[in-house]
Amino acid sequence: MTNKEIVQRFNHACLAGGDAQVFDEIFHPDFVNHTTIPGMGSGIDSMRNAIFNLLHVGLSDIRVEIDDQLEEGDKVATRKRILARHTGTLAGVPATGRAVEINVYDIVRLKDGRYIEHWGLNTLPLVVQSLKNG
Repeated sequence: MTNKEIVQRFNHACLAGGDAQVFDEIFHPDFVNHTTIPGMGSGIDSMRNAIFNLLHVGLSDIRVEIDDQLEEGDKVATRKRILARHTGTLAGVPATGRAVEINVYDIVRLKDGRYIEHWGLNTLPLVVQSLKNG
């Protein structure tokens, strides 16, 4: 499996599908998230919490659409959209039932076919603010 295919598997099985077993297979124990949510730490638990305790609690019908993906050496850069429905509490905002779109740009470094480092930017804070404002 190529690094791009591993990143695609993560996006569809874990991020969209909430598959914790695939998450455990893909993430290296020494994983470092360089752009984590403040207060969530930078290790593997930061990514686990963001996916399973934030996104999958607040959103349903999650799907990921990968718009661009580039691979160079051990790094994969992805431009994607997370599309979902706000049906639970997301970052303190009660369910609105609204459709949401989170734009994400990230770079993942892989080691032995597993995520070892992550850098990213996303529009989740803007989405949360728009949900608060109605």
